[in-house]
Amino acid sequence: MKKLYPDAKAALDGLLRNDLLIACGGFGLCGIPERLLDAVRDSGVTGLTFASNNAGIDNEGIGKLLRTKQVRKMISSYVGENKEFERQYLSGELEVEFCPQGTLAERMRAGGAGIPGFYTKTGVGTQVAEGKEVKIFDGQEYVLERGIFADLSLVKAWKADESGNVIFRKTARNFNVPAATCGKVCVVEVEEVVPVGALDADAIHLPGVYVQRMIVGAPYDKKIEFRTIREREAA
Repeated sequence: MKKLYPDAKAALDGLLRNDLLIACGGFGLCGIPERLLDAVRDSGVTGLTFASNNAGIDNEGIGKLLRTKQVRKMISSYVGENKEFERQYLSGELEVEFCPQGTLAERMRAGGAGIPGFYTKTGVGTQVAEGKEVKIFDGQEYVLERGIFADLSLVKAWKADESGNVIFRKTARNFNVPAATCGKVCVVEVEEVVPVGALDADAIHLPGVYVQRMIVGAPYDKKIEFRTIREREAA
Protein backbone atom coordinates (compact mmCIF):
# COMPACT_ATOMS: atom_id res chain seq x y z
CA MET A 1 0.00 0.00 0.00
CA LYS A 2 1.38 3.38 -1.01
CA LYS A 3 1.53 5.61 2.05
CA LEU A 4 3.26 8.74 0.74
CA TYR A 5 0.94 11.56 -0.40
CA PRO A 6 1.94 14.75 -2.27
CA ASP A 7 0.76 17.20 0.39
CA ALA A 8 -1.25 17.56 3.60
CA LYS A 9 -4.55 18.26 1.87
CA ALA A 10 -4.26 15.06 -0.15
CA ALA A 11 -3.20 13.03 2.88
CA LEU A 12 -6.29 14.13 4.83
CA ASP A 13 -8.71 13.66 1.95
CA GLY A 14 -11.71 11.63 3.10
CA LEU A 15 -10.62 11.66 6.74
CA LEU A 16 -11.97 14.99 7.95
CA ARG A 17 -15.48 15.73 9.18
CA ASN A 18 -17.07 17.80 11.93
CA ASP A 19 -16.85 16.68 15.58
CA LEU A 20 -13.76 14.48 15.22
CA LEU A 21 -11.58 13.48 18.18
CA ILE A 22 -8.01 14.10 17.04
CA ALA A 23 -4.88 12.97 18.91
CA CYS A 24 -2.09 15.39 18.12
CA GLY A 25 1.61 15.09 18.88
CA GLY A 26 3.86 17.90 19.99
CA PHE A 27 4.99 19.76 23.08
CA GLY A 28 4.76 23.52 22.84
CA LEU A 29 6.26 24.24 19.42
CA CYS A 30 8.45 21.14 19.44
CA GLY A 31 7.38 18.29 17.17
CA ILE A 32 4.00 19.68 16.13
CA PRO A 33 2.46 18.51 12.83
CA GLU A 34 2.11 22.03 11.52
CA ARG A 35 1.48 21.20 7.84
CA LEU A 36 -1.33 18.81 8.77
CA LEU A 37 -2.84 21.28 11.24
CA ASP A 38 -2.83 23.95 8.53
CA ALA A 39 -4.72 21.56 6.25
CA VAL A 40 -7.28 20.84 8.98
CA ARG A 41 -7.79 24.58 9.43
CA ASP A 42 -8.15 25.15 5.70
CA SER A 43 -10.73 22.34 5.41
CA GLY A 44 -13.19 24.31 7.56
CA VAL A 45 -14.29 21.37 9.75
CA THR A 46 -15.65 22.40 13.16
CA GLY A 47 -16.59 21.00 16.56
CA LEU A 48 -13.20 19.31 16.93
CA THR A 49 -11.85 17.77 20.13
CA PHE A 50 -8.06 17.66 20.40
CA ALA A 51 -6.18 15.39 22.77
CA SER A 52 -2.82 17.11 22.94
CA ASN A 53 -0.38 18.13 25.65
CA ASN A 54 -1.15 21.77 24.88
CA ALA A 55 -2.54 23.98 22.14
CA GLY A 56 0.69 25.54 20.95
CA ILE A 57 0.82 29.30 21.33
CA ASP A 58 -1.27 32.09 19.82
CA ASN A 59 -1.66 31.38 16.10
CA GLU A 60 0.80 28.48 16.07
CA GLY A 61 -0.02 24.78 16.16
CA ILE A 62 -3.55 24.07 17.37
CA GLY A 63 -3.66 27.76 18.28
CA LYS A 64 -4.42 28.44 14.60
CA LEU A 65 -7.61 26.39 14.86
CA LEU A 66 -8.59 28.17 18.07
CA ARG A 67 -8.41 31.45 16.16
CA THR A 68 -10.85 30.14 13.58
CA LYS A 69 -13.20 28.70 16.25
CA GLN A 70 -12.89 25.14 14.91
CA VAL A 71 -12.04 23.56 18.29
CA ARG A 72 -14.85 22.68 20.68
CA LYS A 73 -12.83 20.90 23.37
CA MET A 74 -9.21 20.43 24.47
CA ILE A 75 -7.94 17.45 26.49
CA SER A 76 -4.66 18.92 27.70
CA SER A 77 -2.03 19.13 30.42
CA TYR A 78 -0.66 22.62 29.86
CA VAL A 79 -2.64 25.59 28.62
CA GLY A 80 -0.31 28.54 29.24
CA GLU A 81 1.21 30.95 26.71
CA ASN A 82 -1.97 31.07 24.66
CA LYS A 83 -4.12 34.14 25.23
CA GLU A 84 -6.85 33.06 22.83
CA PHE A 85 -7.11 29.71 24.62
CA GLU A 86 -7.46 31.58 27.90
CA ARG A 87 -10.05 33.97 26.51
CA GLN A 88 -12.21 31.22 25.02
CA TYR A 89 -12.02 29.08 28.15
CA LEU A 90 -12.94 31.90 30.52
CA SER A 91 -15.79 33.03 28.27
CA GLY A 92 -17.22 29.50 28.07
CA GLU A 93 -16.55 29.13 24.34
CA LEU A 94 -14.05 26.29 24.81
CA GLU A 95 -14.45 23.16 26.90
CA VAL A 96 -11.26 22.01 28.63
CA GLU A 97 -10.53 18.66 30.24
CA PHE A 98 -7.38 19.06 32.30
CA CYS A 99 -5.30 15.90 32.50
CA PRO A 100 -1.95 15.40 34.29
CA GLN A 101 0.82 15.06 31.75
CA GLY A 102 1.85 11.49 32.55
CA THR A 103 -1.79 10.43 32.74
CA LEU A 104 -2.49 11.95 29.32
CA ALA A 105 0.44 10.09 27.79
CA GLU A 106 -0.74 6.84 29.38
CA ARG A 107 -4.33 7.42 28.26
CA MET A 108 -3.09 7.67 24.68
CA ARG A 109 -0.78 4.69 25.07
CA ALA A 110 -3.62 2.67 26.60
CA GLY A 111 -5.91 3.51 23.69
CA GLY A 112 -3.23 2.37 21.26
CA ALA A 113 -2.89 -0.91 23.17
CA GLY A 114 -6.65 -1.49 23.23
CA ILE A 115 -6.89 -0.88 26.99
CA PRO A 116 -10.18 0.87 27.88
CA GLY A 117 -9.06 2.13 31.29
CA PHE A 118 -6.47 1.97 34.05
CA TYR A 119 -6.07 3.04 37.67
CA THR A 120 -3.54 5.64 38.83
CA LYS A 121 -2.75 7.47 42.06
CA THR A 122 -2.20 10.71 40.16
CA GLY A 123 -5.02 13.13 40.91
CA VAL A 124 -6.44 11.36 43.96
CA GLY A 125 -8.11 13.91 46.23
CA THR A 126 -8.01 16.68 43.62
CA GLN A 127 -10.37 18.11 41.00
CA VAL A 128 -8.85 15.66 38.54
CA ALA A 129 -10.67 12.83 40.37
CA GLU A 130 -14.09 14.51 40.42
CA GLY A 131 -16.76 12.34 38.83
CA LYS A 132 -14.39 9.40 38.34
CA GLU A 133 -14.42 5.99 39.96
CA VAL A 134 -11.98 5.60 42.85
CA LYS A 135 -10.88 2.13 43.92
CA ILE A 136 -8.70 0.94 46.78
CA PHE A 137 -5.73 -1.37 46.13
CA ASP A 138 -3.60 -2.45 49.11
CA GLY A 139 -5.08 0.33 51.21
CA GLN A 140 -4.31 3.06 48.65
CA GLU A 141 -6.82 5.02 46.56
CA TYR A 142 -6.54 4.99 42.76
CA VAL A 143 -8.49 6.92 40.14
CA LEU A 144 -9.91 5.23 37.05
CA GLU A 145 -8.77 6.94 33.86
CA ARG A 146 -10.12 6.07 30.42
CA GLY A 147 -7.96 5.23 27.43
CA ILE A 148 -8.15 7.66 24.51
CA PHE A 149 -9.43 6.17 21.25
CA ALA A 150 -9.13 8.91 18.64
CA ASP A 151 -10.70 9.12 15.21
CA LEU A 152 -7.51 10.53 13.73
CA SER A 153 -3.87 10.92 14.77
CA LEU A 154 -1.68 13.76 13.50
CA VAL A 155 2.03 13.32 14.07
CA LYS A 156 5.33 15.06 13.23
CA ALA A 157 8.50 12.97 12.76
CA TRP A 158 12.04 13.33 11.50
CA LYS A 159 12.53 10.44 9.06
CA ALA A 160 10.45 7.61 7.67
CA ASP A 161 10.98 4.90 5.13
CA GLU A 162 8.54 4.26 2.32
CA SER A 163 6.66 1.64 4.35
CA GLY A 164 5.99 4.11 7.19
CA ASN A 165 8.58 3.09 9.78
CA VAL A 166 9.31 6.31 11.66
CA ILE A 167 12.14 7.91 13.62
CA PHE A 168 11.66 10.99 15.81
CA ARG A 169 14.48 13.39 16.58
CA LYS A 170 15.39 13.82 20.24
CA THR A 171 12.76 15.67 22.33
CA ALA A 172 10.48 16.04 19.30
CA ARG A 173 9.42 12.47 20.05
CA ASN A 174 7.42 13.77 23.08
CA PHE A 175 3.71 12.91 22.72
CA ASN A 176 4.01 11.88 19.09
CA VAL A 177 4.40 8.14 19.68
CA PRO A 178 1.38 7.59 21.99
CA ALA A 179 -0.69 10.01 19.88
CA ALA A 180 0.15 8.03 16.75
CA THR A 181 -0.92 4.69 18.17
CA CYS A 182 -4.32 5.67 19.59
CA GLY A 183 -6.00 6.85 16.38
CA LYS A 184 -8.04 4.79 13.93
CA VAL A 185 -6.02 6.44 11.16
CA CYS A 186 -2.55 7.93 11.65
CA VAL A 187 -1.13 10.58 9.31
CA VAL A 188 2.53 11.52 9.76
CA GLU A 189 4.44 14.46 8.36
CA VAL A 190 8.19 13.98 8.13
CA GLU A 191 11.25 15.91 7.09
CA GLU A 192 12.63 13.14 4.90
CA VAL A 193 11.50 9.83 3.39
CA VAL A 194 14.14 7.20 2.61
CA PRO A 195 13.98 3.81 0.86
CA VAL A 196 12.94 0.71 2.79
CA GLY A 197 15.99 -0.77 4.49
CA ALA A 198 17.81 2.55 4.84
CA LEU A 199 16.84 2.92 8.52
CA ASP A 200 18.39 0.82 11.28
CA ALA A 201 15.63 -1.50 12.47
CA ASP A 202 16.75 -1.03 16.07
CA ALA A 203 16.32 2.76 15.73
CA ILE A 204 12.65 2.70 14.73
CA HIS A 205 10.42 4.52 17.25
CA LEU A 206 7.07 3.93 15.52
CA PRO A 207 6.55 0.84 13.34
CA GLY A 208 4.90 1.31 9.98
CA VAL A 209 1.92 -0.83 11.01
CA TYR A 210 0.61 2.22 12.88
CA VAL A 211 1.04 4.61 9.95
CA GLN A 212 -1.53 4.81 7.15
CA ARG A 213 -0.50 8.02 5.37
CA MET A 214 2.57 10.28 5.18
CA ILE A 215 3.71 13.56 3.71
CA VAL A 216 7.04 15.36 3.47
CA GLY A 217 6.55 18.71 5.19
CA ALA A 218 10.07 20.13 4.91
CA PRO A 219 11.43 22.74 4.90
CA TYR A 220 10.44 24.01 8.34
CA ASP A 221 11.14 27.23 10.21
CA LYS A 222 12.59 26.47 13.64
CA LYS A 223 10.43 28.91 15.55
CA ILE A 224 11.94 28.09 18.94
CA GLU A 225 15.58 28.21 17.87
CA PHE A 226 17.57 31.44 17.93
CA ARG A 227 21.17 31.84 16.92
CA THR A 228 23.01 34.33 19.12
CA ILE A 229 26.62 35.20 18.41
CA ARG A 230 29.12 37.44 20.08
CA GLU A 231 30.28 40.50 18.19
CA ARG A 232 33.83 40.13 16.96
CA GLU A 233 36.25 42.28 18.92
CA ALA A 234 38.49 44.67 17.04
CA ALA A 235 42.01 43.35 16.49
